Amino acid sequence: MEEWVGKLWHRWVTRAAGAEYPAAVVELKAMQRPLGIYFRALGGDPGLRLAAATNDAHGARRSWLARVAGSGERQAQARIDLASLRLPARLAVFPERALNRDLYYWLAAQAACLHRLPAALAGADPATRNQAATVAALADFPGLATRYRRLVAAYLPLRLAPAQLPPAEAALESALRQALLEPGSVSAWPQLPADAAPAAPVLLWCEAGAAGAPNKTGDGGAAAAGAVQDGGAQAHRAERVDAGPQRDGIMMYFRAESLLSVAEFIRVNRGVDDDPDANAAEVAADLDRLSLTEAAPGERVASRVRFDLDLPSAAEDDIVLGPGLRLPEWDYRKSRLLDDHVCLQELASRHAVPTPLPPRLRRTARRLHQQFAALQPGRRWLKGQPDGSEADLDAVVRACTDRACGRHPGEQLYLSLERRERDLACLVLADLSLSTDAWVSSEARVIDVIRDALLLFGEALAATGDAFALCGFSSVRRQQVRFHRLKDFGDPFDDRIRGRVQAIRPGYYTRLGAAIRRASQLLDAQAASRRILLILSDGKPNDLDLYDSRYGIEDTRAAVLEARRLGLLPFCLTIDREGAGYLPHLFGPQGYAVLRKPEELPLHLPLFYAQLTR
Repeated sequence: MEEWVGKLWHRWVTRAAGAEYPAAVVELKAMQRPLGIYFRALGGDPGLRLAAATNDAHGARRSWLARVAGSGERQAQARIDLASLRLPARLAVFPERALNRDLYYWLAAQAACLHRLPAALAGADPATRNQAATVAALADFPGLATRYRRLVAAYLPLRLAPAQLPPAEAALESALRQALLEPGSVSAWPQLPADAAPAAPVLLWCEAGAAGAPNKTGDGGAAAAGAVQDGGAQAHRAERVDAGPQRDGIMMYFRAESLLSVAEFIRVNRGVDDDPDANAAEVAADLDRLSLTEAAPGERVASRVRFDLDLPSAAEDDIVLGPGLRLPEWDYRKSRLLDDHVCLQELASRHAVPTPLPPRLRRTARRLHQQFAALQPGRRWLKGQPDGSEADLDAVVRACTDRACGRHPGEQLYLSLERRERDLACLVLADLSLSTDAWVSSEARVIDVIRDALLLFGEALAATGDAFALCGFSSVRRQQVRFHRLKDFGDPFDDRIRGRVQAIRPGYYTRLGAAIRRASQLLDAQAASRRILLILSDGKPNDLDLYDSRYGIEDTRAAVLEARRLGLLPFCLTIDREGAGYLPHLFGPQGYAVLRKPEELPLHLPLFYAQLTR
């Protein structure tokens, strides 16, 4: 009874405090894709990913009812860091669902203008920068004015009125209200005394801090903290703390675990330390910050241990083909290309043996062979040629008629049998990272689907006579990019190549930029007028170092731009359902395709090639 009454009281007082309106909640997970398109369309940094903001304690004054309800202590504030635009994971501050949705769009528009402010405002205080960004957003996009005014009118009553605050805090609150009602009208902000409470965060602005400034976690931490998870998990902010050595520990003179009790002899299912905590998710959601500490010099800390994928022994590893190649890599933080930063090693499978096409693929291969045989260039007669193997009867009759009429006859009187060639070259670059070991169905893994796709692609192109090559790659940091040359342009597609394809296996990580640069070098050496680079991928670029963050995205984009400058046509075919969130930034809106059913990749790969070569 007591618990039931407590729940009713909590529900009533929380609703009375006006903290949230659950019936009008809008979640970032549902708005993530349209907001990303909207943010980039308004000129926002296309390299920033959309992520959830941390729910931080602000320390500002709250109303009496909010203190009784225990609500309003924390607030998720929009902000921009080096890798992402962070918005609240859910919005339920307004009673109307449309207003909460409009607030998401306004924050995206204001953030798009925030990072384009003049350099003179780089050192200005956050309130001045946000006020300038609001002015820029309303000037550049006048259609947002009505939405902004409606949001301000609904938001100001939710804040404490200046009459309820001490004089110093009331002056600052009045200035904030003035800046919201008339952006750009406040040039000087009142200063608070040391013992005053800070002003409540402005929900219509980005968090205090310059746009694009790193948070306490740095680049890698920013990318890891606050991401939008599938289950809507709460994001947290990390902070560094000093944990000194505990020299005065407790000394125990006996082993307490050796003491037995009556409960030890009762046959019940008792929990142990290794059992999972059913309330772990709730406890993690209540955390405000995740504390990180550095180990003392010479001290071994368990938290510093990171498991890595071991490379196989030399006897079991693939065959190394020549010395490693040094390739550059793009560092977006320095805006320059790092020369000889990556070492790429070309390999050949040690266990590949000549193998015929698997029986399960032969029927599909015959059908593709017949379809693509129609693309093979044939011979045709060219009329009205100056020389040839046979006379063009129509041209001869026309010439005789012209001569009889006193006109000068034409000299193009022959037929010529000519063969037209398809001037094409294609290189297929397959992702062979460890993620391809995942199962896409009860019968096949991703690596099995990639094998079948490469085999059927080779059978289809063998019917057209087009020059093509097959390669695969994986990586272990920048000093070990493993590049498998399965088929070169001059090799026939025979059982030897089929054996190499069937011998591929899941590798390590996905340093895509280096692989694209090497594939571009091989494709650029071909003399064809049209050269296509087809990339098969199952996820984002990643590696053990910085490549797992925005660094890898920007390096891959730079490699794609380099390939286009060479006259190549890069196209990505992925089975990553989240690929639409980052692939437009890498390959452009028309440079990729996402397959919803990975098992259909073997059939779609040749068809996409046929569309690209029309």
